[in-house]
Amino acid sequence: MTGLENTNVGSAVPAEYPARRILPHAPLLAAARGEKPAHRPVWFMRQAGRSLPEYREIRAGIGMLESCFDPELVCEITMQPVRRHKVDAAILFSDIVVPLKAAGIDLDIVAGTGPVVANPVRTAADVTALPTFEAEEVGAVARAVGLLTRELGDTPLIGFAGAPFTLASYLVEGGPSRNHERTKALMHADPKTWHALLGKLTDVAIAFLRAQIGAGVDAVQLFDSWAGALSLADYREYVLPHSERVFAEIAGAGVPRIHFGVGTGELLGAMGEAGADVVGVDWRIPLDVAATRVGPGKALQGNLDPAILFAGREVVEREVRRIVAEADRALEAGAIGHIFNLGHGVLPDTDPDAITRVVELVHSL
Repeated sequence: MTGLENTNVGSAVPAEYPARRILPHAPLLAAARGEKPAHRPVWFMRQAGRSLPEYREIRAGIGMLESCFDPELVCEITMQPVRRHKVDAAILFSDIVVPLKAAGIDLDIVAGTGPVVANPVRTAADVTALPTFEAEEVGAVARAVGLLTRELGDTPLIGFAGAPFTLASYLVEGGPSRNHERTKALMHADPKTWHALLGKLTDVAIAFLRAQIGAGVDAVQLFDSWAGALSLADYREYVLPHSERVFAEIAGAGVPRIHFGVGTGELLGAMGEAGADVVGVDWRIPLDVAATRVGPGKALQGNLDPAILFAGREVVEREVRRIVAEADRALEAGAIGHIFNLGHGVLPDTDPDAITRVVELVHSL
C-alpha cells in the first residue's frame, strides 16, 4: 500500500506534484485518512519556537520574517522539535503573513505584538490596490521544504496557510485585535468590498499552499485563528464560501487537509462542511462533543489546553488520559481518526521536557 491509497485524499501522487514522498507507515497520515495508525500520532502547534532554548539561540538577532525567508534556518528550526520530542510530524517554520510580505504588503511581525500592517485595508480602493501574490515570491519557502523532506526521513511535513478571514482581520485592523470591530464593520457595512477582499486572500492562501505542496509537504493546515470571534450566521455568510474554495482548489493534491480555529466550538459544524479531512478542536469543547458537531467522516485533532503543561506531571498525565478517552468516544461517534495536539499553540515559557513527556505518554496509550 502506498501512503495515499484511500478514498479521502487520493490513491496516488498526482503527476503535477512529483516531489511528493510516499509515507505508508506514518501514523499522522494514517489517522487523517481513517486508517489504523501504529500508534496515536501527536504533534504540537508552535512546537518549533520560543519554548526551545536551541530555537532562542539560533534566532538571536534575526527578525521573524527574515528567518522565514532563510531556507537553511527554516529547515533547522523545523527539525528542532522533531529531534527533541520525537513528534509524529514537523510543521514548517513560517508565518501566515509570509505570502502577504512576499507580495509587497508593508508589514512586520513585532515582538510581543504580532503582525503589524503599515497601511490597513478598509476601502474598495484599498482592496483594488492590493498586490497579487505569485508563488515564485516564496521560492525560499519551497527550497526549505525541499531541504526538510530530505532530512525528515519517514516523518511527515505539514505546510500551512492563514485562512482568508484571519488574514483579512490583520489587514483591516492593522494588527491583532481583541474585538475585530473594523473587520466586522466592513463585513456588514460593505459586503461587496468584504467579499472582494476575501476573494483576493483566498487566491493568496491557495497559491501559498500549492507552492508548499508542489515542493513536497505531506499535509496542510489552514489556520483560521480568529474565526471564533464570529457568530455562526456571520461565519456562514461571510467566511465559509471562501474557506470552502481553498479546500476545493487543493483537493486534487493528494494530501490530508486540516482546518483549525480558536474558540470555534459553535462553528464546528460549518467548519466541518468546508472541505477539510481533519478538523482541529481547541480545548474549550470535549472531542466527543466536537465529533457530534463536526459530523461523521472526519478525523479530529486536539485538544490539550496549553496551560496544562505548566501544572506538573500528575495533572498533565491525568489530562492527557482524559483527552485520549474523549477521543476514543469521538471515534465511536463517527470520527475516523484522532491526532493528539494542543488546543492552540505551545506557550513560550513551556518546559520542553513537559512536551516530550506528553509525546511519550500519548505513544504509550
